[in-house]
Amino acid sequence: APINIWNDHSDAMALRDAGWIQLYAADVQEATDLHLQAFVVAERTSLPVMVCMDGFVLTHAVEEVDLPEQEQVDAFVPPFVPQQLLDPDDPVTIGAMVGPEAFTEVRYLMQQRMDTAIGTVAEVAHDFREAFGRSSGGLVRGYRLEDADTVLVTLGSVAGAATEVVDELREQGIAAGTLTLTCFRPWPDEAVREALAGARRVVVLERAFSVGRGSIVGQDVRDSLHDLPVTVVEAVGGLGGRPVRRSDVRRLVEGVAADLLPTGRLHFLDLDHALLASAGVR
Repeated sequence: APINIWNDHSDAMALRDAGWIQLYAADVQEATDLHLQAFVVAERTSLPVMVCMDGFVLTHAVEEVDLPEQEQVDAFVPPFVPQQLLDPDDPVTIGAMVGPEAFTEVRYLMQQRMDTAIGTVAEVAHDFREAFGRSSGGLVRGYRLEDADTVLVTLGSVAGAATEVVDELREQGIAAGTLTLTCFRPWPDEAVREALAGARRVVVLERAFSVGRGSIVGQDVRDSLHDLPVTVVEAVGGLGGRPVRRSDVRRLVEGVAADLLPTGRLHFLDLDHALLASAGVR
């Protein structure tokens, strides 16, 4: 509450623990590519896959897209014969209810398949690159991480602004980098840890948060780095369709790089303080 039809990640994050694989697209091309990969991943794991693309920001964007030929798609997504299917000529009820005698085992099997899905997502992304000649999807994607002291972690369309901000900060002498999360569930623990292990500071910018708890993705990042000397700062912005401005992202990363933002609290990127004051909130 309240109702809002514009873009952020609250709806997808609400399904974080539902047992669905979640893949986040950074741009329209990746949204196209991830849909092809999602079919293959779902068929190999028997788990549903959500391709998450930012509404309005990407769905209503005008961008050039390389649409593969149907023959290429058919070769990449071959015919599939499911073991469980809905057949109108032989109707059955599947998954309507599971009682105490089997519910634990069903959830256990979901976890087992999620554990193997990490490798499947990476494998399918590799196969896609071999088939179509471009990198798309996978687990995570790093940019200028080799010598980065401060790394900005994002998912979704904010990735574009993040790379531009990193380039600007590099020109100012700030050793910044960015890590884009494509796969959020299952959580790519080893990939995140490997990518961020060399950083001194990490700032996670999300477009959703848990009311009463704070950061969602940031908690996963913090867990992956729990035994490493890395400072993790958590921030949220772009809620309810509010634009994520590059200037705000740059200010955020500059503050983290200068050790000006304390950890242990959620930092709001784009609060309208005048609006809060008009409501009597300081």
